Amino acid sequence: MRQYKYLDLVMAIFVTVLIVSNVASSAKIIDLGFSLFSLPAIFDAGTILFPLSYIFGDILTEVYGYKNSRRVIWTGFACLALSAGVFWAVQNLPGESSWQGYAGDNAYSAILGGMSTGGIVIASLAAYWLGEFTNSFTLAKMKIVMQGKKLWARTIGSTLIGELIDSVGFYGIAILFNVFPAEIFLPLMLTSYVFKVLIEVLMTPVTYLVVNYLKRVENEDYYDRETDFNPFKIS
Repeated sequence: MRQYKYLDLVMAIFVTVLIVSNVASSAKIIDLGFSLFSLPAIFDAGTILFPLSYIFGDILTEVYGYKNSRRVIWTGFACLALSAGVFWAVQNLPGESSWQGYAGDNAYSAILGGMSTGGIVIASLAAYWLGEFTNSFTLAKMKIVMQGKKLWARTIGSTLIGELIDSVGFYGIAILFNVFPAEIFLPLMLTSYVFKVLIEVLMTPVTYLVVNYLKRVENEDYYDRETDFNPFKIS
């Protein structure tokens, strides 16, 4: 397998964004104080950072191809599962007495406990897996059809599809497990989806700069013409 100079760095940033955004999602729901299409503009705090994972996903597929992107997606999946296991273990370990006085198990459970509960873990992992692979597959196919032209159309188009599946999947599964009340499903899903797509659009100039730089220094511009798109084939 060919060695790349910056692939490991891109993967490290990608995984960091995933884990931090999932912690933020569990920690706080943000209300911007206005309505969007008669729905309150509320979203989980992870929405601020999570769109960057799709931008890095676009960069990975565009430069290094679907096969390398697939390995990174599975690495992120494993790291998310590991972080959930750590938060679960910490939650179930006995707390020190002075810590119980100024913080306590109830505070931990209310903020970080969501990272270890079955509902949000299942929702996060399932939505991440479905959304990221859909995004990567769509971009790879669009690159072939469009003969590598109009990068902006490929990044935004793949994000529109991938983020939709991610948002519907995450909030739908989370509400089934009573992580969020059902009455806020539509405003949460709609606001987060619009925000994520908007970030992708606004970051398009930066995406162009990063993609062009990586293609030049890595001497790579991969086209997935003969790629096996089976998401379970990691090798």
